[in-house]
Amino acid sequence: MKKLKGEWLDLLKTLLIVLGVFLIIRTFLFLPIVVDGPSMKPTLHNGDQMVVNRFIYDIHEPDRFDVVVFHASEKKDFIKRVIGLPGEHITVKDDQLYVDGDEVEEPFLQERKEHMPSYQTLTNDFDLEQLPGGYETIPDNHVLVLGDNRNNSTDSRILGLVSMDKIIGKASLVYWPLDRFQLIHD
Repeated sequence: MKKLKGEWLDLLKTLLIVLGVFLIIRTFLFLPIVVDGPSMKPTLHNGDQMVVNRFIYDIHEPDRFDVVVFHASEKKDFIKRVIGLPGEHITVKDDQLYVDGDEVEEPFLQERKEHMPSYQTLTNDFDLEQLPGGYETIPDNHVLVLGDNRNNSTDSRILGLVSMDKIIGKASLVYWPLDRFQLIHD
């Protein structure tokens, strides 16, 4: 009887340790998220389940084209792609991204652009000054984000620039559904 009681205590201790490790990982390192809406198609689809790396931006700042999750409001988190970084001026003209006046390719949009009618654009023209806030350059600790589905995305063109303290983390991996399993890359 004592042996059985000891085995149950060992099992309970093991379960508590596993639960504690799980909570630490989930709270500080990785967070599961479900994509809600079409704004990141074709990269991410509505209902995709993914892992967000919560600690990466404690190590370094976001890079251009990182896919990030951020608090858009107190009740809603959004998933978008970082397009502009602090100190930069962003313009989109004739479906071409310009950073500080230099053309920058967006390879993740190429396939979509190729399948669009010639009279249609994926991204309407804009300058940074036309966005909420009217900035000439992106201020420190802020980024400009856009959805990959530019015609159907609530992003910096509407919300304004995103403060770094609103960013939860970087999207790392789609794990469900299995046929969409993929690492998220730039």
